[in-house]
Amino acid sequence: MSDMAVTRELFDQVMVPNYAPSQSIPVRGLGARVWDQQDKEFIDFAGGIAVNCLGHCHPALVNALKEQGEKLWHLSNVWTNEPALRLGKKLVDATFAERVYFCNSGAEANEAALKLARRYAIEHFNAEKTQIIAFKQGFHGRTFFTVTVGGQAAYSDGFGPKPADVDHVPYNDLEALKAMISDRTCAVVMEPLQGEGGIISPEPGFVKAVRELCDQHNALLVFDEVQTGVGRTGALYAYMETGVTPDILTSAKALGGGFPIGAMLTRADIAASLKPGTHGSTYGGNPLACAVAEAAFDTVNTPDVLAGVKEREGWYREELEKINAKYGCFSEVRGKGLLLGCVLNEQFAGRAKDFLQASSEEGLMVLVAGANVVRFAPSLVITREEVLEGLARFERAVARVVNG
Repeated sequence: MSDMAVTRELFDQVMVPNYAPSQSIPVRGLGARVWDQQDKEFIDFAGGIAVNCLGHCHPALVNALKEQGEKLWHLSNVWTNEPALRLGKKLVDATFAERVYFCNSGAEANEAALKLARRYAIEHFNAEKTQIIAFKQGFHGRTFFTVTVGGQAAYSDGFGPKPADVDHVPYNDLEALKAMISDRTCAVVMEPLQGEGGIISPEPGFVKAVRELCDQHNALLVFDEVQTGVGRTGALYAYMETGVTPDILTSAKALGGGFPIGAMLTRADIAASLKPGTHGSTYGGNPLACAVAEAAFDTVNTPDVLAGVKEREGWYREELEKINAKYGCFSEVRGKGLLLGCVLNEQFAGRAKDFLQASSEEGLMVLVAGANVVRFAPSLVITREEVLEGLARFERAVARVVNG
């Protein structure tokens, strides 16, 4: 081990300044608890941004990593490997999909989905069928294509000409989508519950109506389930409770339980457009990543864990209601399962980061989703004790902000 002193100042000396991380440097975690260099304990309601679906150092994931680490780390897609094929088979068996493409992140999964949608439309219809429609406040990753499709211009402005033929309409605005969609549309891309945009659920009937419009115009429906997938909402994938099946689905974040992996799932007839040589990834389907993801998938995709997500949502909502009754700072708690957002009311508008900072000082990791929403995306198997202790810390953080 190196004896180099690692401090927050070192970040400023060696890292590109696109992040502004906290002063505290976590060094170990177990379950829903994390300890920093000073041995300060945090309860983790952030989950590495909805990634650590089984918390920290879950034995099933640690064992899978150790076992595979003694066998095979990396090949390339000139060959394939057992963990990738096992995981692919499980994803196909558990979902609408017939084919899987592996990559390393949600952005890469969405990049593959967008390229496939364009290519499929051009091959099956005509060269003009290239329009992609997405939703304002959506988020689909940070590659130039995916960030352009994401509906937050602030993330894509300032880098020169953007990929063309991408249009946006407001989420939950069916009339706007009707006015925009045409036979030139190759795909509509949506999150079944907007994450980064503020934890916005679709209104009743909206997702079905989007599906019908896509069918009318021979457009593919792409579901970005990078944040909502792998148990986060209480279903294996959120589409399963919408009554709608997408044509393409993207998954990442929780898929590897903390190990980087992404996947694009689709039907065989659509997948056929990605012939050998049309798309690829050096690390995609990496044996280490797939072995860990298989263990995460097997652990999450059980009736007990999925039902437990909904039970835990109840614990959060009950306690948050009590906190809000005392301090009156939230207008509502939005979301589903363990992707929840406390929406700040007018009095505290724009101050989500203050609540995040106060939570950190109280030993709690939380997230924001925009300037007005404090977001929770904890482990799907977090204990009741950890939830109650974390929310007690959150209440102290709320008191700090409210009482100034």
